[in-house]
Amino acid sequence: MTVMRQIVLDTETTGLEVTQGHRVIELAAVEIVNRRVTGNTYQRYLNPDREIDAGAREVHGIDVEFLRDKPRFQDIGREFVAFIEGAELIIHNAAFDVGFLNAELALAGMLPLAQVCPKVTDTLRMAKELHPGKRASLDALCERYAVDNSHRSVHGALLDAGLLAEVYLAMTRGQDSLMMDISHPQMPTAVEENLSAAALALPILAANEQELQAHEGVLDDIGSALKGVALWRVTPA
Repeated sequence: MTVMRQIVLDTETTGLEVTQGHRVIELAAVEIVNRRVTGNTYQRYLNPDREIDAGAREVHGIDVEFLRDKPRFQDIGREFVAFIEGAELIIHNAAFDVGFLNAELALAGMLPLAQVCPKVTDTLRMAKELHPGKRASLDALCERYAVDNSHRSVHGALLDAGLLAEVYLAMTRGQDSLMMDISHPQMPTAVEENLSAAALALPILAANEQELQAHEGVLDDIGSALKGVALWRVTPA
């Protein structure tokens, strides 16, 4: 079976504009392998050697005093690249984070992300395509896909990356079937072949109203992901 490794990535910065010399002050990454969050994460706070804009502090709550004894990006750049190398990156509003990380990599004399990772997927763009005209912030997507973000009082790179991982898996739920390994079908064993029909008789439990509504919600999600109607709702001609 082919291993698909993805890294959900987020950063916090000193301000909004990398062209004005703003820097990354926190970066975090959450690993997904074959559409399962593995629990393997990477997170570092960084000393930016500059002040943090007041607006940025209101968003993430990180101040310069907290960062004074933290490493600089060039100190951790190689271990960060080693963690993400070769994986597809999943980022919300990717242009922002990629721009900042490429600036940090350049200052450290390292290769840009495009030469480290084969692909960057922007979940902000995905959300706008799946839900035209709807809010596409991370909080809005958490609400839409029933991801609990009640503990998110301020932005934090690791917290946000973890939430985004759950949102991304919900947004792309229809891709689960692509991960099935059908190259080596499992042959029935002698024991399985000898089981009688009576032994396999199982009680049939009808779905209740709540379960039927949940099923309809899943079909709605599949239809949205496919930009059409779920196959199970198509009436045969």
